Amino acid sequence: MRGLAVAGWMLGMLALGAQAQAQDRPITDRRPDAEDVVTTPLTDPNLKQGEIPELLNRAVAEPYDLSGLETCGALIAEVERFDIMLGDDFDLPAGDRDGLSAGTVGKMAVGALIPFRGLIREVSGARRQEEKLETAIRAGLARRGFLKGVGARRGCAYPARPAREADIARIQAAREAAQQAERD
Repeated sequence: MRGLAVAGWMLGMLALGAQAQAQDRPITDRRPDAEDVVTTPLTDPNLKQGEIPELLNRAVAEPYDLSGLETCGALIAEVERFDIMLGDDFDLPAGDRDGLSAGTVGKMAVGALIPFRGLIREVSGARRQEEKLETAIRAGLARRGFLKGVGARRGCAYPARPAREADIARIQAAREAAQQAERD
């Protein structure tokens, strides 16, 4: 009976979290939030299986395709789509995207309470789905790097080439201004 109450509470929290949070962070942002902690019992048995975005599926299928990317403008637009999907590339400072967070600790604690978690993830297909997503992310990272190399060779502006010091300074200033505006 207590298990049903906990499951009901978790599903209620999942519904509230899903309404409150849109896909506002890159797919590579692995820092769990409250919704991720609550949905751990659902993601482990593969009940909350996420779709792999089409942009990443195309990167898996054709990572080095340049069709439709003849201009610097087209390269910039494509790289920007990957930046939105994957977050900052390695040419920008890491910031706070690494490290242990309260959400990570919470997700690990909830996961530790699930008996036979590894077996459940294997049988349900959750592990296989996670591997597909990781492959798609790696393909997206490779494609973005390839496109930046093509852009650098063509003399394109950032983001269709690696960031230079001036680009980094401009991006950091814009982010700081946005954070200040958000606080005000």
